Amino acid sequence: MLISSLDKMEQIVKRNRNLEWDSWDVVFSYPSEKGRTSKFGARVKDVWHLQRRIPLTEEGWHIPQKYVR
Repeated sequence: MLISSLDKMEQIVKRNRNLEWDSWDVVFSYPSEKGRTSKFGARVKDVWHLQRRIPLTEEGWHIPQKYVR
């Protein structure tokens, strides 16, 4: 799903607790022990997470429909 409006993307991030801003990119993050060995793993508040970065492109953000609530 393509989101080209900053206002709409801010609403999506606000409604989904697994999404957060990192500069102009949006990061989908959820706790998982698989994060310990995954290239998508990150340590957040002493807990391993898997993260997917959704970068801003010239068209907007290409976000999977399942992240939109």
